[in-house]
Amino acid sequence: MGASLPGSAAANRLFLSGNEAVALAVRDAGCRVAAAYPGTPSTEILEELATCPELYTEWSVNEKVSLEVALGASMVGARAFCAMKHVGLNVASDALMTMTVTGTEGGLVIAVADDVGMSSSQNEQDSRYWGRFAHVPVFEPADAQEAYDMTRAAFALSEAHRCPVILRLTTRICHVKGRVQPGEREAHEPAGFVKDGRRWVMVPGNAKPRLPLMHGRDEALRAGSEVSEWNTLYEGSDRRIGFVASGPAFMHVREAFPDAPVLKLGLSHPLPLERARELARQVDAVLVVEETEPLVETELRAAGIACRGKDVLPRIGELAPDVLRPAVAGLLGEPVPQAAHAALQTVFPRPPTMCVACPHLGIYYTLAQLRNINISGDIGCYTLGAGQPWNALDTCISMGASMGVALGMDKGRGEADAKTSVVAVIGDSTFLHMGMQGLLDITWNRGNVTVLLLDNRAVGMTGGQDNPGTGRDIHGGEAPRVDFARLCEALGVRKERIRVLDPYQLPALFKALREETKIPEPSVIITDRPCVLIDDYRATPPYKVIADKCTGCGNCIDVGCPAIHVTRRATEVKPSGKEVELAFVRIETSACTGCGLCVQPCAPQAIVHAAPEHPVNFLHKKI
Repeated sequence: MGASLPGSAAANRLFLSGNEAVALAVRDAGCRVAAAYPGTPSTEILEELATCPELYTEWSVNEKVSLEVALGASMVGARAFCAMKHVGLNVASDALMTMTVTGTEGGLVIAVADDVGMSSSQNEQDSRYWGRFAHVPVFEPADAQEAYDMTRAAFALSEAHRCPVILRLTTRICHVKGRVQPGEREAHEPAGFVKDGRRWVMVPGNAKPRLPLMHGRDEALRAGSEVSEWNTLYEGSDRRIGFVASGPAFMHVREAFPDAPVLKLGLSHPLPLERARELARQVDAVLVVEETEPLVETELRAAGIACRGKDVLPRIGELAPDVLRPAVAGLLGEPVPQAAHAALQTVFPRPPTMCVACPHLGIYYTLAQLRNINISGDIGCYTLGAGQPWNALDTCISMGASMGVALGMDKGRGEADAKTSVVAVIGDSTFLHMGMQGLLDITWNRGNVTVLLLDNRAVGMTGGQDNPGTGRDIHGGEAPRVDFARLCEALGVRKERIRVLDPYQLPALFKALREETKIPEPSVIITDRPCVLIDDYRATPPYKVIADKCTGCGNCIDVGCPAIHVTRRATEVKPSGKEVELAFVRIETSACTGCGLCVQPCAPQAIVHAAPEHPVNFLHKKI
C-alpha cells in the first residue's frame, strides 16, 4: 500500500496483502487503539496502521502488554485491536484467559498469525485452540478480501457478544496479495468507562458469578455459527468425498477438487455441527483438511460425525494441492499421482546468514574461539550464530529463555561441567520483551552467568522496528531511551561487572569475555553497534584483498561475513607432513561497509582499504 493506507476507497478495488487488508479494515471499522509486538508474519499490520493519524498505535514491549492496552481501550468503549504471531499469544494468554471472563465493551479483535510450515518460527502452533480454551469466536479468512471483511465483522461480533474475537491468519494469508473491495468507513465514538468492580476487578468472588455468563455466551455463539454467512456449504457433483476446510486449506481443496462438496468454515469456532451433518448426508466420506492440528476432526468425531483427517493427511506444513491429491487418491484406492514440481525440491540449499558487517559477526567469531563454555541463545538475528562458520550457540527455546536456561545450566551442573562457563546471549528488544525478569532471577539467586546483551538499536529480525532502547517511538519521534547499563545495575548486577563494548573491536571483546567468564558472579557485557540496515548505521570506505599477500589461512572466512568470497582452494603440506586446507579470498567491495572485522584476524595484512575511486557499497551510502 505504500506510505499509508488509502483514503475513503469504497469505489475502487485495491491490490493488498492479507496484512494490509486487515490494517485497512481496522482503520475503516473506526478502531481507536492498536498495539502489537513485531513478529513475522504479522508485523506489517501495525506498520500499516501506524500511518493512520486518527489511530493511536504503539509497539508494546511484549504481546501481553499489547493485549492489555487493547483491553483498556475496550473498557472505555473504544474499538481496539492487537496483533501478534502465534507464539506471541502464549505470552499474552494470561490476559486473554481473564478478559474472556470479564468480557469487553468496545469491539476488541486479536489478529494471530500462525506460521504454518515454520518459515520463520521455532515451532508450528495452531492458534485455533485458543478459541476453544478461552471460549471466544475464531474467524479464518481464506484470502485478502475475506481478511478485510472478517476483520470488520469481528468488531461487530465482539460488540454483539461483549467478548474478544480472534482473527486467525497464516503466513499464506498474511503475505499473499489479492484484490480487495473496501467498504465505507464508519465512525465509532467511545461511550466512556462504566465503573463496575464486580466485572472489572477479577478476584475470585467477582469472577465466579461471571463464569455462567461466559458459558451462556458459548451457546449463543454456537447457534449463530449455524446460520452465519461465513460458514458455507458448496455443492458438488463428485460425492465420493466431501471436504471440511478453512482458511488457505479451503482454497487448496477447491483447486485440487473443484467438483467436490465442501463445507467452508469462515467462523470456525464455534463449529457449525448441523452444517457438517448436512455435508455428511450428501457424500460417501468426509475428509477434514485443516492446518495443522486435528482440531475440527476431533470435534466432529465427538459429535458422532464419521470423518477422516490426519490419518491420511500430514500434521505439519501447508496442505497444498500436491499434498492433497495423492492423499485422496490413496483414500479412494486410485493410482497416486506424482508431484508435478518435484524437481523444485532439488534447488541448491541457501542457509540463512547474517548481513554484511552485522555487529553480531564479531561476537560469534569471538565466542567460537573460546573453549569450555556453554552458550544459551535467544530469539532474534543472533540465533543465526548456531550456524556455520561459528557454531557458537548451544540452545534456543523462546523469547527471553536464554537467561533462565543459563541459570539452570549453572545450578544444575555436575562434575562433567565443573570447569565450564555459562554464557547467555540476548538482543536488546528481546531483553526488554522478556529477558529482564530472567536477569533479575540470575542476580537474586546468585547465578554464575555471563550475559552478552547485544544492543543493535532495532528489532532486527522483523525489519528494524523501534523499541524502548532506540530512543524513538513507532512514528520515528523522539522518545525516552533505556540505559541498558543502568538497567542491569538496577536488576542486581554489580557496576564493576557491567561493560559496554564495541563489537567491532575483537581483542577487547575477547579479553572481556575471557575475564568475565572466570569471575564467579553475574556479569553483563553490552555490545553497542547499530544494525547495519537502519538509519543509525554509518558505513566507512570498503576493503579489498591484495591477492599476492593472501596466504589462504582462512581466518577472515571464520568471521562469517557474506561479502567475503572464496576464489580458490588448495592443499599445502607442512614440513611436519600435515596437510593444511587453504582458502584464497576476495571481498565483494560493492557490498563491504568497511567495518574492519575481517582485517583484525588477517595475519599477513592482506586486507586493505579499496581505492578511493572504487564504488562504495550499494546498501549504505552514508559515508
